[in-house]
Amino acid sequence: MGQENLTAQKRAGSLPTTTVNGGRATAGGRTSLTPRRRQIHRTVNNIKITILCGFVTILVLRGTIGLNLSSSEADAVNQHLIEETNRILAEIRSDKDPNDPDELAEPEINPNVTYTLGPNITKWNEERKIWLERNPEFPNYVNGKARILLVTGSPPNPCDNAIGDHYLLKAIKNKIDYCRLHGIEIVYNMAHLDKELAGYWAKLPLIRRLMLSHPEVEWIWWMDSDALFTDMTFEIPLSKYDKYNLVVHGYPDLMFDQNSWIALNTGSFLFRNCQWSLDLLDAWAPMGPKGPIRDQAGKILTANLKGCKPCGSYGDYPVERCLSSMERAFNFADNQVLNLYGFRHKGLLSPKIKRIRNETVTPLEFIDQFDIRRPVHGSSGPRS
Repeated sequence: MGQENLTAQKRAGSLPTTTVNGGRATAGGRTSLTPRRRQIHRTVNNIKITILCGFVTILVLRGTIGLNLSSSEADAVNQHLIEETNRILAEIRSDKDPNDPDELAEPEINPNVTYTLGPNITKWNEERKIWLERNPEFPNYVNGKARILLVTGSPPNPCDNAIGDHYLLKAIKNKIDYCRLHGIEIVYNMAHLDKELAGYWAKLPLIRRLMLSHPEVEWIWWMDSDALFTDMTFEIPLSKYDKYNLVVHGYPDLMFDQNSWIALNTGSFLFRNCQWSLDLLDAWAPMGPKGPIRDQAGKILTANLKGCKPCGSYGDYPVERCLSSMERAFNFADNQVLNLYGFRHKGLLSPKIKRIRNETVTPLEFIDQFDIRRPVHGSSGPRS
């Protein structure tokens, strides 16, 4: 019986005790705080996530606001540059500069006095011959060839459109390539030497100044700024012009039969550096000042056979036709230059180039084959 009581006590001790405390039961000494802790932990995590999202949102908003501010500042800077550029271009086009205190006063044009380009020079041939004898380091003939000075130019103000400036750059590049291949010096003028002679008439005082300032030059070759060379191997046959002082392209039937002023094209002509040329310029000059005489006599100075004016806002042909024709002419001539280096344009209307042959370990063979300077220099022998 004692054994049974011991067994009963053990069984009773193994059972959990349950007490009632304020209507809430507590089992085995373990409380009901675990779900509450989980809820608190979940709440804390939610708060952390909320704070993190808020922080990220603030960063995003700050970055967006900062980008907008920087974009606005950049736009303001660009707008300022555009306005400043337009202001400068407007000043250039207005042709108004503050007076220079050291500048010589321009003489006023008297309509009752014949206009001249400068003092009358009567013995230029004799004076030039003496100068050449005293300055043998500046010969008028180099390796038997007459020294030529190619002269071109454009107005000092920008073109009326951006594409005009681009094609002026192409035109001068074309002329520089030709002069480099033929050993010709080149002058590009952007100044009005005489305020009374602007536009087409600006070439007259320029040619006269160059003739008097470069007595070593035998020929002055004028070319309009929008004229292009298409045959880079062409060489002026100066031997045919030994007895002439002026060479200008024209049509005899239009000139002598129809008396048409478009019979001559002064977009490209040759002037010999001599007294006769100075006399012609002096006779031409009175027609230059503004007035009805200039309007009528100036027609001969206009290159009407082409009629394209890429730098101006006017012309005889549509702009698209003129630009495409100039593009073809430029690329056709440029291919002759690029051929030596193994390239050519993809098309006559394409500015992109392509390789036409690979490089080799014997490059001199290509020079002998493709250098267009060889027939040019080889054809001109020494002259006495």
